[in-house]
Amino acid sequence: MGARDRVDEHVERWAPIVSDLDPDIEGAVTRMIFFTKHIRRMKEELLAASGLQRHEFDTLHALAGRHGTAAPSRLAADLAMPPNSITGRLDALERRGFVRRSPSATDRRRVVVELTPAGRSAWRDAMDGLGVEETRLLGALDPAERRTLSDLLRRIMLRAEHPTDPPEAPTG
Repeated sequence: MGARDRVDEHVERWAPIVSDLDPDIEGAVTRMIFFTKHIRRMKEELLAASGLQRHEFDTLHALAGRHGTAAPSRLAADLAMPPNSITGRLDALERRGFVRRSPSATDRRRVVVELTPAGRSAWRDAMDGLGVEETRLLGALDPAERRTLSDLLRRIMLRAEHPTDPPEAPTG
């Protein structure tokens, strides 16, 4: 079977207690939970070390994902927050020199938010640190295995995103 992790012990502990426990489902779900917790913890540590708060990073990340320029309303939508809530975040990021706001070239009533070089650098530093840990963890798999894992997780996510879809017929 190979090396064992703490989830193997978890499944062994619960199997006699829950008679219909599927050890593969329990193992997979518990490992995904632990993986997600680990990545979150690493992100928090990296952000703290870089002097960014999570909401600051999230806002810089959303802006970077829009090629460094976006309307505040677009950022609010990307962050799933009310449009009037983004103003405080942008004020703080502007004070730190991470973003600048300017009137839209096409509609002077609108504002455009731009990522500054300092903001891009702060975002990249945090992203690079997290990328190192993600690469370290997923480096346990070869490229084909990583592709397979991604494909399998996509199938699970599609089921989560479309809960009313009928289950797929078993293959084989």
